[in-house]
Amino acid sequence: MTTRSPWAREYARRPNEYVLGTAPSAFARTLRALLVPGAQVLELGCGEGRDSVFFAGCGCDVTAVDVSAAGLRKGERLAQRAGVDVRWVHGDAARYLPTGQFDFVFSCGAIHYVPRRLRPGLLARVKAATRPTGIHAHLVFTDCTVYVEKNERIDYFAAGELSGVYDDWQIAWSGHGTIPCDQDGRPHRHGVEELIARRPATKEDAVTVCRLSILEELA
Repeated sequence: MTTRSPWAREYARRPNEYVLGTAPSAFARTLRALLVPGAQVLELGCGEGRDSVFFAGCGCDVTAVDVSAAGLRKGERLAQRAGVDVRWVHGDAARYLPTGQFDFVFSCGAIHYVPRRLRPGLLARVKAATRPTGIHAHLVFTDCTVYVEKNERIDYFAAGELSGVYDDWQIAWSGHGTIPCDQDGRPHRHGVEELIARRPATKEDAVTVCRLSILEELA
């Protein structure tokens, strides 16, 4: 299992420290109003688990995937401290996804580490694994402001590239800007694109929902 991200090494090198902290990311907090209790949530590249634990604390059923076993161990400890359950999955999301259908798919600062040649397949798979009217929310690094830290290797997203992947969905938000960082000891900024998109419901989906509702009433 390989990654071009430096953070898996950092998680293992500092086993008793949460490298990125334990509070949820600002991006995750902005999504609070979209989280429905009981929703099936999938986080890609969960790191040390801070956002997955936040989503679980909002009443969601969370599956969290990361290549770093050390990060997942930290996530499990964080979930225990918070008194929530998360399904932690050790794997490379670029090549493997947990089975099931999800209501909400989330990534924050993760999928730009997936090589460009593998990204279309990853995003196609997570779109296919999303229920009608389900939501995707991603934050990725872009080439508008580049700062390389800890010898990371990134295929930066071009401006508008991420939203182009979702041109067949309903885009609720697409924004560009920068975020501050000082993980290498020097204050700097990374260019980012944030996207929130909803899978449209088809006529076939509406028929299925109607049938399920009728069956529930008859049960």
